[in-house]
Amino acid sequence: MAGIVSNGSVYRIRQCALDLLSIVDLMDGEVSWDIIGRDLQLRSTFLYCDFKQIISKAAEDEKKPLINLANRLLCSIEEMSYAVKLKDRTLMESRYFDTAKVLEDLMALLPYCDLFVEDESDD
Repeated sequence: MAGIVSNGSVYRIRQCALDLLSIVDLMDGEVSWDIIGRDLQLRSTFLYCDFKQIISKAAEDEKKPLINLANRLLCSIEEMSYAVKLKDRTLMESRYFDTAKVLEDLMALLPYCDLFVEDESDD
């Protein structure tokens, strides 16, 4: 059962990353600052909880890279939220591209996993 929980966390992190990458679509044309701000808050909460799950179950040698990546991503999202709060489109775009780089690192580090396949190594 632990494998399914871990796989669920990895799956949600990957989905949040994809959703964050698509936030650029909301920036085109008329920007809805309120929607983007609320979306960033919600996604960062999910990411925090899921990273906590993954890091707690990771092997000792895997924890440090995961912690560094989680810190970089959450900090980057916080900077995007600040730009949204200021309603500064130029700053938002700059922070978005910085976040996209971190998300690419995230996608490379986290393995793709099938949510419905239990990892038998956790038994």
